[in-house]
Order: sequence, then C-alpha cells, then structure tokens
Amino acid sequence: MVRFLIISLASILLISCNNKFNKVLKSKDFDYKYNMAEQYYKEKKYDKAQILFEELFPYVKGSARYEDMYYKFAYSYYYEKEYPNAENLFKTFVEQFPNSAKAEECDYMRAYCFYKQSPKVELDQTNTQRAAALMQAFINTHPTSTRVKEAYQIIESCREKLELKEFRGAELYYNLGFFKAAAIAFTSIYENYPDSKKADEYKLLAIRSYFRYAQMSYEEKQAERFEKVLNECDEFSDRFSDSKFLDEVNKIKANSNQFFKKDKK
Repeated sequence: MVRFLIISLASILLISCNNKFNKVLKSKDFDYKYNMAEQYYKEKKYDKAQILFEELFPYVKGSARYEDMYYKFAYSYYYEKEYPNAENLFKTFVEQFPNSAKAEECDYMRAYCFYKQSPKVELDQTNTQRAAALMQAFINTHPTSTRVKEAYQIIESCREKLELKEFRGAELYYNLGFFKAAAIAFTSIYENYPDSKKADEYKLLAIRSYFRYAQMSYEEKQAERFEKVLNECDEFSDRFSDSKFLDEVNKIKANSNQFFKKDKK
C-alpha cells in the first residue's frame, strides 16, 4: 500500500512538472522563457534548459545574452555526458566568440570532451589520440593558461594508454608465434616512446622476437637473421648499459653467436 502511494505521488508530481514545462514552451513571453531556461539550468534540469535555449537562440542572437546562453548550452550537453555534442558546441563557441573571456575555457573543454570519450585500452583509440593532439594544440595556443599543467597530465595519461594498447598488440603477436611481426611491433613501441620507463623492456622483447624468428627460419636465412639479433643486442648494450635486462641480452647474444661457430665447423 505504501509503495503504491509513493508511485502514485511520483506520477502526479511528474505530470505536474510536465504540464508546467509545456506551459513554458507554449508561452509567447520570451523573457519568461529565458528566465525559466536559466532556472532549469541552475536546477540541473539540463534537458529542459537545452530545449528552451535552442528555441530562444534566434531571438537572442546578437544580443548580450547570446554568448552566455551558448556557453551554458554547451555545458548542458557536457553535464548530460553527451560528449560528442558538447565537443562540437565548445568548438563552435570558440569560432563564434574568439575574443570572449570564456574562449580559452571552451577551447580546453573541447579537448577534454575527447578525453572523456577515451575508451578502454582494448578498443579503438581514435578519441584518445584526438584528445592528446587537441590538448597539445591548447598548450601551444594558450601557453600561459592555468590549465596547461592539467593539459600536460592528460596528454601523459593518453600516451600511457596508447603505449599500453601498442604493447598488448605486440604481445599478442608474440604469444601467437608471429615473431617477425612481434619484433617490428616492439621496435615501433620503443621508437614511439623512447622516454618510456619500459623502453629497455621493449627493446629486450624485440630482441627476443628477432631471436625466435631466426631460430625458426629456413637454414639459408638464419645467418642474416641471427646477424640482425647480434646488431640489436649491441644497440641494447650501448643504449641501456645499466639495465636489469642486460644479462638476458648477453645470453641471447651468446646463443646467437653459437650459430656462427657451428656454421664454421
């Protein structure tokens, strides 16, 4: 019985709210509509505010109200987590109001909307790449902004995700036995992220992959491919002379040299 009463009261309240909003929509008093749009926005009823803002745009365009309304219109989509629409509106705000005091903020928010759309590592990372690129563009355009520090942090976060995405792809090649593809992929990560904390590990994994590829090659191709392993090992020693992986690299180098010793017998 109590539950029925709660549901009934909720239904009555919803109908009452909808009736009130319908009256606002039908009103010919644009100042009233504007005030109600502001009120709905303040109350975080963004769906209703959006409808009223959009209806009012033709009447306020060119007035002092237009810029602020467009700003809130963009944020209403952001708060509703409709990031593609929000991104487009923040972009348009900057284009329409380049000299606004809020243009810098909206330029940042545009990039941030792509960051909010960055998916799990396993999925396509186009939005992650876009977020990093736009954050860098923001830094270049607004080098003295108070948001620069956060922009750099977001770029780093994006790079870490992209790095992990590449690593998992290379690791999959290795686990499936596609050692040449794995070697190329690990080398690509090493080259794309030379300052990574795992740079020496990526180089080691590339060496492991090249070594396995040489082992599994036809006899006439092995000399050339073990030579490649030795060159990679020498590069590792020069670049990472104090790496914890140096012992393993030296073992791979020794095993590769065994091929040439056998070949001479």
